Amino acid sequence: MTRTLYVGNLPWATTEEQLAEAFRQHGEVISSRIITDKQTGRSRGFGFVEVADADAEKMIAAMNGAELGNRALTVNEAKPRE
Repeated sequence: MTRTLYVGNLPWATTEEQLAEAFRQHGEVISSRIITDKQTGRSRGFGFVEVADADAEKMIAAMNGAELGNRALTVNEAKPRE
């Protein structure tokens, strides 16, 4: 099983690889993606990390408020789309 984590307040230049690597220190990362503006292609400052279910709570506790590129991240479980 997997869970998807929302990651907010990302530095604009963060890549999907950098995002995955930051979380990989705390457990298994399945995938990561940065949400970009459709017209400009620029990062919107948030993304999602798909992680192993067993590691999700540990990752939220470790990464919520942690700094990446001098910005404090907001990390919580993503809500399903309605």
